[in-house]
Amino acid sequence: MKIREVLTSEKPTISFEVFPPKQDTDFAEVERAVLELASMHPEYMSVTYGAGGSTRGNTVRLAGAIQRIYKVPAIAHLTCVGAGKESIHEILKDMQASGIENILALRGDRPRDFEGEVYPYYRYASELIADIKEFGDFCVGGACYPEGYPEDANKEENINNLKKKVDVGCEYLTTQMFFDNNIFYNFLYRIREKGINVPVIPGVMPITRGNQLKRAIELSGTNVPEHFRNMVDHFGDNPEAMRQAGIIYATDQIIDLIANGITHVHVYSMNKPDVAKAIRDNLAGIVE
Repeated sequence: MKIREVLTSEKPTISFEVFPPKQDTDFAEVERAVLELASMHPEYMSVTYGAGGSTRGNTVRLAGAIQRIYKVPAIAHLTCVGAGKESIHEILKDMQASGIENILALRGDRPRDFEGEVYPYYRYASELIADIKEFGDFCVGGACYPEGYPEDANKEENINNLKKKVDVGCEYLTTQMFFDNNIFYNFLYRIREKGINVPVIPGVMPITRGNQLKRAIELSGTNVPEHFRNMVDHFGDNPEAMRQAGIIYATDQIIDLIANGITHVHVYSMNKPDVAKAIRDNLAGIVE
C-alpha cells in the first residue's frame, strides 16, 4: 500500500522509524527488534539509510521483511550523497524487486572520512525526488525541519526549498524531531501560507536515557524547552525513572498533537520495542 493512501485515514495513527545495522553480522539481532515492532501493526514503518549508502542492502532487506511477514507498509529511506544516477537507479530496481513502493528521499549529509565527490549528480533532495518519480511508480516523501535547516540562510529559504520538493512530486513530509509542539504548529501555519498542502507528519523522539538528549541536539539542533531539560537533568542518572519520564513526555506530545487536529504521528523508535509498546499502551483508546 502506498503511504499516500494510508494518510487519507481520519483516525489517529502511529508509525515507527527503525534503523538497519551497520554491520551484516548484527542483522539478525536488529531484525528481531524490528519485526517485534512490526508485530504491533503500526500504520506503517520507515527504515533509515546509512550515511553514503552504507546500509543500502540491509535497508531494503528490512523494509521487505516488514511488508512480507507482517503486511505493514514500509518506507525505505534513500539518500543521494556520494551517489550517481546509475547507482540510484540500481537501488530503485532492488526496491521494486522487493515490493517496496514507498521512499523517503533525502539529500543526506557527508559521511565521516568520505573522500569522494559528495554530490556527483544530485545536489538537492528535490532533484532526487524528481528522478525517482520519473523512474517508477513510487510514493515519495521528504523531510522537513520545523526549526529550519542548518544550511539554509533563514526560515524563508527553508520553506522555499521545501516548496521545490513538493512541486516536483513530494507527496508527504516527515519532520525532524522536536520537543516543543508549538514549534511544529507555527511551522505548519507558515508552510500552509506558502501553498504547501501535502500531509505533514510530526516526528516524535522518546528520550529515555540521560545521555540521549545531547546526541539528539547534536544531530538535529532542535530547541529544548526548559521543562524538558529540567526533566532530563533530574532523572537522567536514574535509568528506570528516566525511561518512564521519557515515555510519558513523548506520550503527552502525541496526545497534544492529536488534540490539536494532527492525525498521523511518526515515532523515532530507536529499535526499542519496549519503549514503542509503552507509548502505544499509554495511547489505548486514543489510537487504535
